[in-house]
Amino acid sequence: MTTRFAVIGHPISHSMSPAMHNAVFQSLGLDCDYTLFDVAPTDLGASIKKMKEQGFGGVNVTIPHKVAVIEHLDSLSDEARIIGAVNTIKFGDNLKGFNTDGIGALQALRANGADPAGKKIVILGSGGAARAISVTLALRGEIRAMSILGVNTSEVDRLTGDIKAGAGFSAEGHALESTTIEEQIKCADILIHATPVGMHPKVDETLVSARQMKPGLTVMDIVYNPLETRLMKEAKSAGVETIISGVDMFVNQGAEALRIWLGIEPPVELMKKVVVSSLNQG
Repeated sequence: MTTRFAVIGHPISHSMSPAMHNAVFQSLGLDCDYTLFDVAPTDLGASIKKMKEQGFGGVNVTIPHKVAVIEHLDSLSDEARIIGAVNTIKFGDNLKGFNTDGIGALQALRANGADPAGKKIVILGSGGAARAISVTLALRGEIRAMSILGVNTSEVDRLTGDIKAGAGFSAEGHALESTTIEEQIKCADILIHATPVGMHPKVDETLVSARQMKPGLTVMDIVYNPLETRLMKEAKSAGVETIISGVDMFVNQGAEALRIWLGIEPPVELMKKVVVSSLNQG
């Protein structure tokens, strides 16, 4: 009997997840199928219940359900509890929620030779993606220090407070301003951009210019459309050698979901190939 998986969101007319996961199932000869469902907020609870009754193996969750879905679950991973959002659900007798976005970022760093252990991290942004990444790095990254810069300073303060309470790690919080960015990058080992700036269609925008970066810095941009963002181009001009695309984070968060659901070691390079091909096709 085919084990079913899906991604739910609203609206969700297009997602790269089905092609990525189905390629894995086909490659490994697994009797599984992955599709997408547009689920309105008013139908969220009923949809989760129906999927459980139908024997789904797991579900990915995207906007706008990542927070609202929590009340329909039985338990949460440590990351999901501190982050306050879920992007992966494992079905069974009990429904458990996980957040694999931060693990995706951590694995992307490690896979590109930029293990954050003992390093100073600067994160630009304090929204959902920044929360996931910063919480996971505090819990699992063995980092030395972390600064989080955001436009909404009260949001930044909440995030640093949640990290302290949930992970026992003291992160600095600052306003997202050009002078502060420059000051923080001077003593940073890894810069992670976690805002929508530079995303299609505003592909010429960047929060950081080449003159503000240094060759020894590692730069990761979680934006994956376009494949090479303006920030990545500026990093290249600055002589930065380790530049990591948002594709790596997206693929690795999907790989972590497969580990949770099926206990397999996914073919990450195949998954990346499928995603890049999909993005190139427009």
